[in-house]
Amino acid sequence: MFRSRSNEEKAPTDKVTADLSKQPRDPEAPKGRPTPKRSEAQTQRRRAQSAPLDRKAAMRRQREARRADLAKQREALAGGDERYLPVRDKGPVRRFVRDFVDSRFCVAEFFLPLAVVILVLSMVRVPQLQNIAMLLWLGVIVMIVVDSIGLWIRLKKQLNERFPNEPKRGAVAYGLMRTLQMRRLRLPKPQVKRGERP
Repeated sequence: MFRSRSNEEKAPTDKVTADLSKQPRDPEAPKGRPTPKRSEAQTQRRRAQSAPLDRKAAMRRQREARRADLAKQREALAGGDERYLPVRDKGPVRRFVRDFVDSRFCVAEFFLPLAVVILVLSMVRVPQLQNIAMLLWLGVIVMIVVDSIGLWIRLKKQLNERFPNEPKRGAVAYGLMRTLQMRRLRLPKPQVKRGERP
């Protein structure tokens, strides 16, 4: 264990070092050129560093870049340009879900106007109108739940048929959230007409 090695045991290491010299140079090995002077290294570093030394100027640059990105995203949401859409709206699965939802009438998209009408009816001090308003609330909620369950089942089936190998996590919920928005206010803007098959 603590004995010195014989010549036979030392021989293989000599062969290994000879083989290593023939291999290409490792990037972390000594560079093989003189080290540059400090002044040269600093000027190279300053040239490479594009960020300004002034903190206010750096913040201004970041703000402008953020504004430009948001403007591109707004245009993409209005026009449907896939390259600049937010991450939650990107991909063929999400595009299909949007088209699937936009091609149909959904009860949930009329929820806001119906809610306003029902609230106005419930504020009138006539007991019969208040009873009608309560029944309307119940009817609207039941219709939205039934319509959403039907959409959930159909959309899941279509996604499994069309995109069997693609990740579909959250796609159905994305579609259901889209049904809650009025068609005119949906972003990205609808790319298909009602009744058109996606």
